[in-house]
Amino acid sequence: MPHVDTENLRISFIEAGAKHGKPVLLLHGWPDDASTWDDVSSRLADRDLRLIAPYLRGFGGTVFRNGQALRTANSEILAMDAIALMDGLGIDTFSVVGHDWGAGVTEGLAIGWPDRVERMALLSSLPRMGGLKTPSFQQAQRYWYHWFMATKRGAEAVAENPRGFARIQWENWGPDGWFDEATFDAVSKSFDNPDWVTVTLHSYQARWGEADVDPASKWLETKIWETKSLSLPTLYFQGLEDGVNPSELSENLHDKFSGPFQRIALQNVGHFPQREDPETVARELAVFLSS
Repeated sequence: MPHVDTENLRISFIEAGAKHGKPVLLLHGWPDDASTWDDVSSRLADRDLRLIAPYLRGFGGTVFRNGQALRTANSEILAMDAIALMDGLGIDTFSVVGHDWGAGVTEGLAIGWPDRVERMALLSSLPRMGGLKTPSFQQAQRYWYHWFMATKRGAEAVAENPRGFARIQWENWGPDGWFDEATFDAVSKSFDNPDWVTVTLHSYQARWGEADVDPASKWLETKIWETKSLSLPTLYFQGLEDGVNPSELSENLHDKFSGPFQRIALQNVGHFPQREDPETVARELAVFLSS
């Protein structure tokens, strides 16, 4: 598998499409891996797009090269990883598509490097610009796993059975039967990365102030909090059966975007549109990314 070495990481990635096409960075979420884009990428193969899908730090073949590096995974440091990857590939400007964690990273890229990100598509996770507000009690119930990981016993349980913890999210976040055992088993091998548990715990603890963000990324966190809207062309995919970020949360999302914005609602789709309905996702992305 191809990779790029950065100061702290060896970033492994899957590449597809046209070698000299328009660069598109595809960022997976949690608990998932870069293979989440396979069925979308195959449908975009003839669209003159260079599709680059990295494994985030602590997932699959993306490993720490520097034993002293902090095992952090707040979205801002992940955005810095993404920039290091694109620098290593010699790519200046690009579009970004991000799901779940990848959506937060995509937003960070657009805010931190607006001269490099041409357009972005977000799947299933809301922007955090302006800062995260305490969720309603109903939404807090859906975010139970956030709070679970903020406790000592919860963190220990995740470390003891990471695959089981990941699987319950897949079961809860979509319609019954949306995935098969072979798919989950293949993806869950990426959770065997020795730092997967640590980066998972840090991501959610830092999100709610229960852990410090990576100091190197504090500047970007501040910039995201201070940003109220974005003007770059944006596409948002919403599964109408999403069990963690339901449709009503994104109904007024257009208020955060001053430029071209489109929200696409997908029937009978949960939290993983790129896996559940790759045909529609690829069709919409083909038009959006070629504009």
